[in-house]
Amino acid sequence: MIPRDESLQVIGTRWVFINEMDEDGNITKNKARLVAKGYRQEEGINYDETYAPVARFEAIRLLLAYASIMKFKLYQMDVKSAFLNGFTKDVYVEQPPGFEDYKFPNHIYKLKKALYGLKQAPRSWYEYLSTFLLENDFERGKIDSTLFIKRVGEHILLVQVYVDDIIFGSNNKSLCEGFASIMQGEFEMSMMGELTFFLGLKIKQMEEGTFISQSKYYKEVLKKFEMDNVKAASTPMATSCYLDKDELGIEVNQTIFRGMIGSLLYLTASRPDIMQFLCVCARYQASPKESHLIAIKKI
Repeated sequence: MIPRDESLQVIGTRWVFINEMDEDGNITKNKARLVAKGYRQEEGINYDETYAPVARFEAIRLLLAYASIMKFKLYQMDVKSAFLNGFTKDVYVEQPPGFEDYKFPNHIYKLKKALYGLKQAPRSWYEYLSTFLLENDFERGKIDSTLFIKRVGEHILLVQVYVDDIIFGSNNKSLCEGFASIMQGEFEMSMMGELTFFLGLKIKQMEEGTFISQSKYYKEVLKKFEMDNVKAASTPMATSCYLDKDELGIEVNQTIFRGMIGSLLYLTASRPDIMQFLCVCARYQASPKESHLIAIKKI
């Protein structure tokens, strides 16, 4: 804590309350988090670079497929308050609302580590985590920079990072145990056991193979667009269906149509079979007609 200086640009803070849910929509944890009002930061003054790589859905699916082929299981861990681990400099914030120091109510804080809400927080965290892994004999993936690989003889340990969620697996169980140990020694971790739910994907790892679904998500989508009681179709689009601009057709609400497109795009993570039909419908987002809406509802 330091005295307020008018020459310093001070960022406000606020509290955010979060309910964490499992794959069935049940509340598993209540969180209260202090965040910075990063939207008030100015580039070049409060921060420089903000980019931090994030794992793509395709990379997650590839890792799941590889683990299934190689007959080993993937596990999951969560870094508690991940962004609070990244280091930062020359960032000043207001005292937390409701927790002001009564002796020095006008003082401010100079941050040594990043805070949620800061523009540079994701990058600071990724740099800290990647440096730690590289120092522990991991190699960064040449194509996917969120994938870290450790080889010990004929054995391999794969670690995929998505912000503060980490999934890992190896064809040697002792490598998994060693990785969990070094991570818990450096960070405050939550070991969540075998991978069952990740980024909205419900994952079931079995001897016959790995099965993924987004049942919770698609039920929410159907309910959102009031289609949870409609009759199911056997195919996402009829073979005789032909879509064009339909300039004489009846116009429909663009917001609803685009919302349906966006919701279904996220579903293609587990249902790549609808991608072709979805892309056909997405061509007409600028001026959707009733015929386009009927086609997207069938999907």
